[in-house]
Amino acid sequence: MQIRVYYEDTDAAGVVYHANYLNYLERARTEYLREQGISVAEMAAGGAVFPVVRMEIDFKAPARHDDLLEVTTTPVRVGGSSFTLQQQVQRSNDNQLLVQATVSLACVSPDLKARRIPRELRLLLAQGIAA
Repeated sequence: MQIRVYYEDTDAAGVVYHANYLNYLERARTEYLREQGISVAEMAAGGAVFPVVRMEIDFKAPARHDDLLEVTTTPVRVGGSSFTLQQQVQRSNDNQLLVQATVSLACVSPDLKARRIPRELRLLLAQGIAA
């Protein structure tokens, strides 16, 4: 997924404020699933929501105003009720790695009780790991 850095995304030093990467990563996770035919909204309507339960982020280099960024999302683990994705943010013009994140999500019901990942999503994630 590509994201353009806007002035509002930057801090006083003119670089992307670190918390904004969380938004970029969230959007990329949603778009990754959408591209695979999975709607997060439909999953939620069906009783499965996916809160982030763990995130590890390494900030490698800064992004600046007007940079075009490429965010990639790759499944690395799928269990019965949780899964883990590897995400990277690179600057598009030079492919420099800016951010690397490992994100674990749980599958829960709307009342926040753990539940199994829906079969369709579990199969999709497993295929992504095998690829």
